Amino acid sequence: MREASPSRSPGPGTPISLKSEDFEIYRSELITSTATAMLVDLSWSMALRGSFQAAKKVALALHNLITTKYPKDSFHIIGFAAYAKELKPRELPYLQWDEYVLGTNMQHALLLAEKLLARHPGGAKQIIMISDGEPTAHLEGGRAQFAYPPTPETIRATYRAVKHCTARGIAINTFMLDASYYLKAFMDEIARINGGRVFYTTPDKLGEYILVDYVQHKRKRLARSA
Repeated sequence: MREASPSRSPGPGTPISLKSEDFEIYRSELITSTATAMLVDLSWSMALRGSFQAAKKVALALHNLITTKYPKDSFHIIGFAAYAKELKPRELPYLQWDEYVLGTNMQHALLLAEKLLARHPGGAKQIIMISDGEPTAHLEGGRAQFAYPPTPETIRATYRAVKHCTARGIAINTFMLDASYYLKAFMDEIARINGGRVFYTTPDKLGEYILVDYVQHKRKRLARSA
């Protein structure tokens, strides 16, 4: 008995003839969003050492870079002295250091940054902190406690805030405008806890460090995601 061969349907237009104009190429770019909180030290020492204007210019420049080149990114600005507060971009040109209240409250600044970055559930999160010294204040019962030299309570409170940010996947990159022995030891411990980086620079090089670092890390993230 002879087997029946399977039926074949030629289908319309076979064999198919294709030309180059029948193809369209769609180019897509994978964008990784980044939420950044910049913490700017507004304490009196920043003005005394001539660092304040440099920090202010960098905040303005980074805001402009992100809004024009990386519009999908989020950017928060926090000023801190005895207390920390969120600043609006429109306030930056008129920003002044706090000459009436003593204190460098990194703890409050980090906790506020953590709260603001929590609004952005997706993408990478980072803190960029600009300062010229160790923390000299922390919150107790909602009020700033100031002491110089820094007390163990202030140091411990700051480390706890670093651990809070670290637990939430927030990288802390610090740009220090001083490089004393005690400051380096303090910053090395923050880097150990968080895994972020510490840069020791000068006011005239601050902008170059921060802006170039931001762009380079955006490129690295895109390369890793592609």
